[in-house]
Amino acid sequence: MTVAGIIVFAIVAIFVIVLTVKGIRIVPERSVMMIERLGRFSRQLNAGLNIIVPVVDSPRLVPIRTTVKDADGKKAHLISMEISLDLREQVYDFPAQQVITRDNVGILVDAVVYFAIMDAKKATYEIANLPLALETLTQTTLRNVIGEMDLDDTLSSRDTINAKLVDTIDQAANGWGVKVNRVEVQDIEPPADVTRAMEQVMKAERERRANVTEAEGFKRAEVLRAEGERDARIAQAEGEQKAQIAEAKGEAEAIREVANAKGEELRILKMQLGEQGVADYLVALRYMETLDNMAKNNNVVWMPHSATDLGSMIGGFKKLVQSAPVSPGE
Repeated sequence: MTVAGIIVFAIVAIFVIVLTVKGIRIVPERSVMMIERLGRFSRQLNAGLNIIVPVVDSPRLVPIRTTVKDADGKKAHLISMEISLDLREQVYDFPAQQVITRDNVGILVDAVVYFAIMDAKKATYEIANLPLALETLTQTTLRNVIGEMDLDDTLSSRDTINAKLVDTIDQAANGWGVKVNRVEVQDIEPPADVTRAMEQVMKAERERRANVTEAEGFKRAEVLRAEGERDARIAQAEGEQKAQIAEAKGEAEAIREVANAKGEELRILKMQLGEQGVADYLVALRYMETLDNMAKNNNVVWMPHSATDLGSMIGGFKKLVQSAPVSPGE
């Protein structure tokens, strides 16, 4: 073989090797590659080793959105062209945008979209720039949703906003072969003057709650104190009532004992003196007690009507006393 033949053979070999390399396509896991033959869609390459016809077949470039940080640490979003399409769930973090609420308050809203490509062919051929379309659709939908709400509702109803965003964006993106799983509002930033006014309102509300709590505590303390005093008076009255009942029972018991003793005494006198003797004895005893009480009163001067009657009364009383038996209590 001549030198010229060797050179030609080497050139052909190199050309064949280059074509072979260009015909081999390795697709990553959970990714696809769209192949066009002479400018028209031919087939879809799945993950793994694939062979295409060089020159005739070529992969379709698709736009991919990437997020990078600059020297100041701020996020920057770039769109580049790639030959494979990622089928995994992806996250697009869109920059904050100015939104006007229903009560004409301008706020900055930052949203995040979680989505996955379900139909790679539609995501490639039904929409020219999928990342830009999703960003624009999210921004316009966010303006429409928040534009129907007041500022207070916007700050307190993020779940409602997220649900409305998911429903609206998913319906529009369904024609692109995209499934929107979640839309999250990361941050809502009202203007500085509105923030200060809200802080003053919150401060006043906290002070009002503190005053109400203090008043309720004072009221509760007064109620408890009044209830304690009432219970104490009730307990004292019940104690006095029980003491009086006990005292009355004691007095009644003493009266019964005295009456029993008197009855026993009268029974013995009746046995010794008879009916008439007992009557005379009791009359004489009451007469002497009356004389004793009158003698103790310095303001009363007592003169007997008849000394004979007095003597006879005293004599008769002595006889009755001497003849009467002594009772157990005397």
